[in-house]
Amino acid sequence: MDFTLTIFSSFLITLHFSSPSIASSQRAICYPTPFPSFCESQSPTNYNHSATVCDYGRFFIRRSLETTQNFISLVNAYLGNPYALFQTDIRALGDCGSLLDLNVDFLSATIQNTDSTDYLQSSQAEDMHTLLSAVLTNHQTCSDGIQSSASSSIQSALLGPFENGTMLYSVSLALYKQGWVPGTSKGRWLTERNPPFSAIGSGRKADDRSHLKIPRRSEGNIREATSMRGRKLLQLGGGYVHVNQMAVVRQDGTGDFSTIGDAVAAAPNGTDAGGGYYVIYVVAGVYQEYVSVGSSQTYVMMIGDGIGQTVITGSRNVADGWTTFNCATFAVVGTGFVAVGITIQNTAGAAKYQAVALRNGADLSTFYSCSFEGYQDTLYTHSLRQFYKECDIYGTVDFIFGNAAVVFQNCSIYPRLPMAGQYNTITAQGRTDVNQNTGTSMQNCNIAAAPDLASSSGTVQTFLGRPWKEYSRTVYMYSFMDSLIDPAGWSVWSGDYALDTLFYAECDNYGPGSGTTSRVKWPGYHLMDPTDASNFTASNFVAGDGWLPFTGVPYTGGLM
Repeated sequence: MDFTLTIFSSFLITLHFSSPSIASSQRAICYPTPFPSFCESQSPTNYNHSATVCDYGRFFIRRSLETTQNFISLVNAYLGNPYALFQTDIRALGDCGSLLDLNVDFLSATIQNTDSTDYLQSSQAEDMHTLLSAVLTNHQTCSDGIQSSASSSIQSALLGPFENGTMLYSVSLALYKQGWVPGTSKGRWLTERNPPFSAIGSGRKADDRSHLKIPRRSEGNIREATSMRGRKLLQLGGGYVHVNQMAVVRQDGTGDFSTIGDAVAAAPNGTDAGGGYYVIYVVAGVYQEYVSVGSSQTYVMMIGDGIGQTVITGSRNVADGWTTFNCATFAVVGTGFVAVGITIQNTAGAAKYQAVALRNGADLSTFYSCSFEGYQDTLYTHSLRQFYKECDIYGTVDFIFGNAAVVFQNCSIYPRLPMAGQYNTITAQGRTDVNQNTGTSMQNCNIAAAPDLASSSGTVQTFLGRPWKEYSRTVYMYSFMDSLIDPAGWSVWSGDYALDTLFYAECDNYGPGSGTTSRVKWPGYHLMDPTDASNFTASNFVAGDGWLPFTGVPYTGGLM
């Protein structure tokens, strides 16, 4: 379309030449960024040599917001004429619209927090670091969807401006990290973070509610406790949680709702951290529906009757025209989401290729005693900070993928039998920028063959992961690895792509597949000691001590 260049004419502007001293200052500030020449070309000309990294950071973050709004205008212009588009175009552009809207929110929050200060407490600084990392992830997801699903005319119009957007967001993140979080230790997050809910005394007595039992691997029944200042309490595994409202889903119509989607739609919008959870209790049954928890539906807790009892199932997949992003059976974006005792499936099968069961882009989200079942791309840990405890994950190719900062603790990983000619890769981590605070951490997990793979007569290779993106980061520590793990441990994506920029590491794993003598010899592969491994614990990697205690989910903050 002709308006493409018009919309972005204000983005890539020609700047006036600055004095040698100012140019030298710009060069010094821009040099450490991933795109120093781009940074210099887009830097403001009215700054004198005393302008700081924070001044430049604020400029580029504001420019990022303006550019994101321009992207939204362009996407909406296409969506305004849907009859000229293919269905795959509409879906890819629709994904972009949702992701870009989130980026506006994330950038606006960052501007609000950095606009008038060059100093942030470490917890607040890391929160903004997380948001800016997610901006890049959202933008990359949008670009990937356009490249893989949209028609050539839309690709031609969007991918060029989007590439410039990638550089802008990357420079913004790098300058922010230099200015606000240099030397920040994740271990300091706890001391300065305000917890989402008030702590509850451990001696409070609870009344038994047997209908809320989680029969499998829970540490005590879920119980509704006495009211406190107008709110109820639940005891869930590791402690008490506040309940603001509660809804029951029963398919026979005897509950508050007969579908999960209706119960989610009734969630209050914009619940703040101190307001307590909106709890949805989903009675045992098979729910054939696609569930989406939006960004405004915050602090939702969904409780089922246990793995294999409360089952949410769907079969959307890429082969049938869906994008990877929008084929998920269950998608969640709202901050503070918690799920307990639920199975989420995508039953499309291996022949349909990418078919997501859960897509999670919710910050401070937790899944406890849940099961995720699919083949390729089962669990999409898309972005922000996530924690999984005692969950089961089944799949074949890249079946745990995405670019969140995520910790899996005491989870069971079950590679399945893939299609003929395929091999299994457990993870495909998608970190695209060296300054993103993202990665996948497997701690005290169990990796063994699913029944179909265990009983197969053929020889299927299974690898711990492969680098989906250039700075892919995945660690396994203190985990059991059965003999199905290939001695090399890790697989390439394509040739030598990312082998010197990725970070893959192992620490004190055990079992017949854990030997490291025949592991890959890539520059980016490491054997960690406990000191290094501690950086990838729940306390340090996802700031878990600041929010996990108030979910009621049991966890270990440090090394086990």
